[in-house]
Amino acid sequence: MQPVIGIDASRAVSTAPTGTEGYSYHLIRALLAQLRPAYDVRLYLREAPPPGAFTGADLRVIPFPKLWTHLRLSWEMTWRTPDVLFVPAHVLPPVRPKRTLVTIHDLGFRHFPQAHPWQQRLYLNLSTRWNARVATKILADSIATRDAICEAYHIPAEKITVVYPGYDATLHPPRDPGNLQHVQEKYGIRAPYVLTLGRIQPRKNLVRLVQAFARIAKQHPELMLVLAGPGGWLQEPIFAQAKALGIEERVRFPGYIAETDKAALISGAIIFAFPSLYEGFGFPVLEAQACCVPVLTSTTSSLPEVAGRGAFLVDPIDEAAIAEGLQQLLESASLRDYLIQKGTENLQRFSWSSAAQHVAELIHTTLA
Repeated sequence: MQPVIGIDASRAVSTAPTGTEGYSYHLIRALLAQLRPAYDVRLYLREAPPPGAFTGADLRVIPFPKLWTHLRLSWEMTWRTPDVLFVPAHVLPPVRPKRTLVTIHDLGFRHFPQAHPWQQRLYLNLSTRWNARVATKILADSIATRDAICEAYHIPAEKITVVYPGYDATLHPPRDPGNLQHVQEKYGIRAPYVLTLGRIQPRKNLVRLVQAFARIAKQHPELMLVLAGPGGWLQEPIFAQAKALGIEERVRFPGYIAETDKAALISGAIIFAFPSLYEGFGFPVLEAQACCVPVLTSTTSSLPEVAGRGAFLVDPIDEAAIAEGLQQLLESASLRDYLIQKGTENLQRFSWSSAAQHVAELIHTTLA
């Protein structure tokens, strides 16, 4: 019999995917091409995926109301144990096979604990420590994340493999200018605008971004700031900051952006600003580069590693530095063009097929 590779795909099916959900979905799809037909691949899901999403896999749809991983997936492991279990976007179950792989995406809750409710912070710390200790092999999205795991949980570096995720290669500037206008009208936006994309929460450093925008607003009276993404914890101070600075009419919070609108919204921006305080990887940087938009991002965590030479780097704690970076990019078309060119070149380092190949090799060596 062929070895059975089990994969927790519970985070891969979402109507409103964020970074880890997208990671799980795209990596699993690419992994199927790498693992089949040498292995049988069994996916564990809470709900049925869209038709054709995971062709070639044995789909185990096992609904359960609460504690799905700890109870239902553990029960499944007891009775139908795979040879290897890979968990790409969550925590390993208490009952599991001897050979396991898990992806740890970031340790933002340790670097910026004030950005999370205490209950969430406690759970994230316990579950990440559990993953790091019990997994046979750990995948990290970046060198920065690998080093953070080693330091925080005293894990030997040889247990951790850095596997860069891919990006959505279908993202590109729309060929129809009417599409840009349609999406902007849909979300109440007009060009020119500076865009950021991600969950509205303190870790994204949006209060400082609003403050930096206020510094340059008078010099660019037509410019708007668009803070796009679903609401998160402690979002109210971010909303209040624009009003306190008297620029609420020029700051937009359009909420979650549909995947079908993302390329047009990003492509219509004059700058993509992502001065996050901490990221385990930073998918939005690559998405902006794919849409040929110049990027401003942070000097911290994984962001310089991911952005390569295709971004203007600033100290995210320094509001004046963020404002100066925006000003330089707005004033210099040649600088924007340079960053777009380098961003396009940078994308060659990232693909889901390459990521899947690395993970398949790890699974093979784990079975050996």
